[in-house]
Amino acid sequence: MSRIVERFNTLRKQGQKGFIAYIGAGDPHLEATRQFALAFDQAGVDVLELGVPFSDPLADGLVNQLAAQRGLNSGTTPPKLLATIAAIRRDSQIPIVLYIYFNLLHRVGMDHFIRNAAEAGVDGILVLDLPPEESGSYEKLMTDAGLSPIYLIAPTTPDDRIAIIAPRGMGFLYYISREGVTGMQQKVAANIDTMTARIREHSALPIAVGFGISNPEQARAVAASADAIVVGSAIVNQIAAIGNADDLVPRVTAFVKELVNAVKPTRS
Repeated sequence: MSRIVERFNTLRKQGQKGFIAYIGAGDPHLEATRQFALAFDQAGVDVLELGVPFSDPLADGLVNQLAAQRGLNSGTTPPKLLATIAAIRRDSQIPIVLYIYFNLLHRVGMDHFIRNAAEAGVDGILVLDLPPEESGSYEKLMTDAGLSPIYLIAPTTPDDRIAIIAPRGMGFLYYISREGVTGMQQKVAANIDTMTARIREHSALPIAVGFGISNPEQARAVAASADAIVVGSAIVNQIAAIGNADDLVPRVTAFVKELVNAVKPTRS
């Protein structure tokens, strides 16, 4: 059983919702990424989503674009990131998903990248710009390696497309609650209840809802409809503001803990 499936099974048995944290890998450096993984695990984060730095992150808003640039500037490459994940695995079994653009897989070959990711301890891959219909051997390579292909569903996705996408995912489905790119928002989307119900007609997988969740109140509201929430830009914004300070990891983790507690109010 994969770490993702095991974690969501545990959450279901406990009657709790999940919390997925996104950070840009290598922002501000890979040692910080390792420390964040361990600290977030202790803070109650259920899945860690690592954005692999890329020069043209078209699905990302400014906050995450700048994080990708900082990751590139710190010398973060896919092989160095996988080595960092292998180091994380010596101390933590937190489920890890790579948030990545297809060019990075294509550059070295899908088979090679997926095998190396599995060996390092990655649990799933979310390829932003790879539609299921064009994925070729991707899904078979992923399942053969024991990895979960994570797919996106958007507010504009029609029912016939949901019926194609939802059954092909593994681990969880990621519902993008807003049109456009990643980024913090003042209010959560109004149609989350309706869309999660539509998705559940086609899959029993947990539904994680992200894009725009910025504070504990929003996290609590979205968790009422979702199986898990995803917070990215708000966390990345904290990293950008604090920078290379000695207390970077504990300060960001304290912010994350507030969000976790909003989703899991019974957690001490």
